[in-house]
Amino acid sequence: MRYAISALSLFVLSVITLGAQSASDLVTIGRIRTEAIQRSEAMDHVWWMSEVHGPRATGTPAFEQASQWAMQRFTEWGLKNAHQERFAFGQGWTIERFSVHLVTPQTQTFVGQPRWNSPATNGPVLADVVYVKATSEAELAPFKGQLRGKIVVVQAPRVVRMLEGRLILRMGDAEWEEAMHLPLATAAPAGGPSPAQQAAMRFQQTLQQFLVTEGAAVVLDRGSDGDETPGGSDLSWMQQRVDGGTVFPGNGGSRDPKAPRPTPSATLAVEHYNRIVRLLERKQPVRMEVNIQTTFHPETHAEGNAINTIAEIPGSDLAHEVVLLGAHFDSYPYAGGATDNATGSAAMMEAVRVIQKLGLKPRRTIRVALWAAEEQGLLGSREYVRRHYYENGTAKPEHANLAAYFNLDNGTGRIVGVWGQGNLGALPILEQWGASVKDLGFKAVSPRSVTSTDHVSFDQAGLPGFQFIQDRLEYQARTHHSNMDTYDHVQRPDMIQQGAIAAVFAWQAANAPAKLPRK
Repeated sequence: MRYAISALSLFVLSVITLGAQSASDLVTIGRIRTEAIQRSEAMDHVWWMSEVHGPRATGTPAFEQASQWAMQRFTEWGLKNAHQERFAFGQGWTIERFSVHLVTPQTQTFVGQPRWNSPATNGPVLADVVYVKATSEAELAPFKGQLRGKIVVVQAPRVVRMLEGRLILRMGDAEWEEAMHLPLATAAPAGGPSPAQQAAMRFQQTLQQFLVTEGAAVVLDRGSDGDETPGGSDLSWMQQRVDGGTVFPGNGGSRDPKAPRPTPSATLAVEHYNRIVRLLERKQPVRMEVNIQTTFHPETHAEGNAINTIAEIPGSDLAHEVVLLGAHFDSYPYAGGATDNATGSAAMMEAVRVIQKLGLKPRRTIRVALWAAEEQGLLGSREYVRRHYYENGTAKPEHANLAAYFNLDNGTGRIVGVWGQGNLGALPILEQWGASVKDLGFKAVSPRSVTSTDHVSFDQAGLPGFQFIQDRLEYQARTHHSNMDTYDHVQRPDMIQQGAIAAVFAWQAANAPAKLPRK
C-alpha cells in the first residue's frame, strides 16, 4: 500500500507536464494505472503461457493450444472478434525425449538439447566418439569409411571464462547518451560475406553432407565460438553469456518436409563438450549413449499451421481507426519461452484486460495481436501487414486507418522508453504520453531506429510502428533462445510495470486528437 500511495503522489505531481490533456483524461489514466498496478494479472498470463503452454514453437500442438487459451481469455474478458488468422509455415517440431551420457572412460550424465528440426535417432545410440578435426575437404579424406554408426564431434574446445563480464543490462548514463543520438554515418559495408566467410560456409555444407554420406549416427556441438554477444537494440553494449549448463542450440534441419534429412544433432553444455574433445585429443577412447526423439508435425490444416491470434476492444466515433498492440507468441523449443516472449505477450494482454475491466470506451478500436513465427523472420507480423495493410508496394485501404502499432519483445525488464524509428513527427507526442508514467520508470523517447522484431514489419510498410525500450537484464546472457528461458527468470515488479505502461499508451493513442504521423 505504501508503494501505491507513493506512485499516486508522483503521478499527481507529473500532471503539470500534461497541460494539453484534460482533467478527465488524467482521471482515466489514473484509473488505468491503479487497476494495472494494484490488481495486475500479468504474472498469471506469463504462468499459463510458459508453464502450461510452453514451449510454444510455431506449428506445434502446444502453440495451437496456447492460441486457443488466449482466445478464451479474450472472450472471458469481453473483448470482441477474437479469432485466428492462419498462414502456411511448414512442419512444426517438438522434442519428445532427449538424453546424453558419457559411458567411457567413466559414466556421467551430460546437459544438452537437440538442435531445432533435428531428426530423431533410431532409438538410443551407444557408440564410440570420433573427433572430425577438419577445416577443408582434403582434411576429411582420412575419415572416409570411419564414421558409420559413430557419434561425431567437430568443434575444438572453447575456453570457459569466469562470470566476470557484464551479465545484467540496465540503461545507464552511457547507454542513454548513445540511445538519444542517431548513430554516426559509417562507410557502407562490403556486400555480403567475405571470401573467407563464404569458403567457411561452403565447407560447413560439405561437412554436413559428408557426415550424412558416411553414415554418422549423431553429431554433437557446443554452440557458438564465443561467450560474448551484443546486448541488443543496436547499441554498442555487450553482454557475457553464461555457461554452467545454459545451452543455446542452433539449427539442426529444416521445417520444409521436402528438405534432405541431416544427421541427428544436439548441442551440449560447453563444459561437457570440452571434456569429450580433451579426452580424444589425449588418445583416450570415448564411448557415449545419445537418444534424440523428436516429432515433426505436418502442415495438415488447409490454411496453414501458423496462427496469429487477434482480439479487440471496439472503438466509438473513430472505430474504423485502430491502435494495435502486438508481441510474438511463439518461442524456441527448449524451455517455456517465458522471457521470449511470454512476457511481451502477457503485457499486451494485460493492457487490454485493464481497459476492458474498467469498462472504458476508446474512440479508436484497440486491437491486440499475438504473432506466430517471429523466430523464423517476423513471419506472422509480415503476413498480417501483407493481408491488411501493404502488399507488393501498394497500400491497402486499412493502411490509412492504423493509428499506431506498439510492440514488446525484449524480455522481462521494465519499459524505460520508446524507440522512435526516426519518426520525428511522432517523437513529441510519444514524449507527452510517456510523461504520465515517468514515476513508473519511463525516461524518454529515442529518435533511433531499431530492428529484429515485429514492429519492423509495420515500419517498413510506412506505418507508425514502435518498439518499447526495455532494460535487457539477463536476456542475452541467459534466457534468450536457451534452455533456461523459464518462469523463474521473470521479474514480477517489471511485468506489472510493463502492463501498466502498455495500457496507458494504448489508451492515449486511442483517444488522441489525431493518429500518429507517418515518417
